[in-house]
This record gives sequence, C-alpha cells and structure tokens, in this order.
Amino acid sequence: MPKVFQILDRIRPVYEWAYKIIMFLCKILLITDILITTMAVLGRYVSFIPDPAWSEQVVLTLMVYMAVLSATLAIRKGNHIRLTAFDKYLPQNVLRVLNVASDLAVMVLGVIMLIYGWQVCTSPLAKFGRYESMPWLSRFWMYFPIPLAGAGMIIFEIEQVYQHIRAFYVKDEPQTQEVEVQSL
Repeated sequence: MPKVFQILDRIRPVYEWAYKIIMFLCKILLITDILITTMAVLGRYVSFIPDPAWSEQVVLTLMVYMAVLSATLAIRKGNHIRLTAFDKYLPQNVLRVLNVASDLAVMVLGVIMLIYGWQVCTSPLAKFGRYESMPWLSRFWMYFPIPLAGAGMIIFEIEQVYQHIRAFYVKDEPQTQEVEVQSL
C-alpha cells in the first residue's frame, strides 16, 4: 500500500467521530420533536397541559435540521439515492471513475449550499426576521440548515472521493460476510 494512503487512513477516526456526533444530534432532535409534538397534541385535549403557540414552528424547524443532518449520514454510508442499474455491466475502473465524478458533483452542490446558504443566513431577511410565535428568535435558525447540510456534504464527500481514488491503487482483502441463517 502506498505510504500516502497509510497516512490518509489515519484520518478515518475523525470521520467516525463526526458521524457519531451527527447521529447523536439526530437522535436528540427526534426525541425533542416527539416530546414537543406530544405536549402540543395533549395540550389540545387535556386542560392542565400547556399547548404553546411556538410548538408547530419549533417542530418544523427541528425536522428540517434532522432531515439535512441525516442526509449527510446517508452520504457517508452510501445509502443516498443513486442509479445503479448499469453498474453490473460496466468495467470496474469505469464504475470507479463514474463514482468519483458523481461524488465530485455532489461535493460541488455542497459548496454551493454552504456559500449561498450562509449568504441567506446572514442576509437582512434572516438577521432581522423573526419567528411569528417567538419574536425573540431570529430566522437565522430557520435558514441555517442549508449551509449546515452543505458543510456535512462536503466533509463526507471528501471521504467518499478518497475511498474511490484509494480503490484504484489499493486492493483490500476481501471481507468475509457472515451469512445469516433463518429458520422456516
């Protein structure tokens, strides 16, 4: 294995760490979403449980954060939507080149989302706009998932591009897969 790949493989724990942090945040967002929604629904029918006016906007905002963060996790695991109908007919090296090209295109989209999303976040619309039910909270937080998703896409696409390029030069040992036996 070329030395450059040995050096770059040491960065892999950073990606694992980032993945775990984002996964933890998604779980916290989901739990918070469920709790706020439960409180809001119960508040409509049970008189002593409050039904805050801000619940709907907070739930929707948290859902957006959860959606974009979980999408970056899908990029890392290769579970995002992609067309694979012709993969079995293409030579392995052509498939690798196409994978690198598609990952670079997604990375460019991430850069665009990061740059222009940040411009929207720092625009007067976001700075001075307020949530209707929470006038003390800036709309910055409503637009912030756009550059956040862009940053996550860039981080995990760098890893994907590296893995595809590495596959051209380093032949990993085939991993044995355990076969799960199911009883009928």
